[in-house]
Amino acid sequence: MIAHIAGVPARTRDALAAERRRLPMVPVEKDYVFESPEGEASLVDLFDGRRQLVVYRFFFEPGVSGWPEHCCEGCSMFADNVGHIAHLHARDTSLVFASAAPVAYIERYRERMGWEIPWVSTNDDFSKDFGVEEYFGLNVFIRDGDRVFRTYFTTGRSAEAIGPVWSFLDLTPLGRQEEWEDSPEGYPQDPPYSWWRLHDEYEKEQQ
Repeated sequence: MIAHIAGVPARTRDALAAERRRLPMVPVEKDYVFESPEGEASLVDLFDGRRQLVVYRFFFEPGVSGWPEHCCEGCSMFADNVGHIAHLHARDTSLVFASAAPVAYIERYRERMGWEIPWVSTNDDFSKDFGVEEYFGLNVFIRDGDRVFRTYFTTGRSAEAIGPVWSFLDLTPLGRQEEWEDSPEGYPQDPPYSWWRLHDEYEKEQQ
């Protein structure tokens, strides 16, 4: 009985993810400029060569309690719960944080917290255009060459359950890319678990 009860939410989540994979993809027509430790970057650059991109708008800017030495506690807890991003990369998906804080402030805070997730500064219309002019929110994008499409957005308590690799992938248009998923025809899919590796083994296989 316990297994049955526990399985109902999982099947419900799977069905919701299947619907999400069929949401309209809205083209991004505007050019956006971000600042990274390496210099300016476009939205396409944030994909880092991968097909999918998740951007978490991290609340770190004037107005945060304790600024500039302190950051949003909720966003920081979110970051602490993110799984190893090598597993996302293995599914052709990049994860990036974006904040209105200057790069120097971001790098100082990231070093303090020990995070390795790419984190850029955004001071143009990106946050406003994608629903997070302040506070926090999560946007999902997919690209076809240099053409970028927005596929999903969430904020508030809906972001609290995100952190494990699977939860991120379930928000993307391609999903986990496993054969059991209900996905549109032609989407990439592998046998279940066949792509799983220790996080330090993906790069070795590519060498």
